[in-house]
Amino acid sequence: MAKTNPRSRARTRRKAHIRKTVRGTETRPRLSVFRSARHIYAQVVDDVAGRTLASASTLSPELTELKGHGGNCDASAQVGKLVAEKALAAGVARVAFDRNGFLYHGRVKALAEAAREAGLQF
Repeated sequence: MAKTNPRSRARTRRKAHIRKTVRGTETRPRLSVFRSARHIYAQVVDDVAGRTLASASTLSPELTELKGHGGNCDASAQVGKLVAEKALAAGVARVAFDRNGFLYHGRVKALAEAAREAGLQF
């Protein structure tokens, strides 16, 4: 833990606790979410093979209509819908949700609910 900020340390501890149990397999890959102050990123990962099957973020070329700030719930919902569409196109219907130590509310929750509505099961 190189970061000394108490919030960063707390997130790192939560992340380690979550990753002990959440593993992505070929049949049920892991949907990992990372959020920064300006953007949100999501990727579907097969941990066994070490491959990323699908990814999307507020910086994705498909989301060019996000001209302004990408760090809000509306942008997160669009990223969730996009990553679900890409995952379904790659043949993935079921995922294990990895909130990556972030609390399940706000942008993380908006992304998860949009991915569920677009067809991902978790």
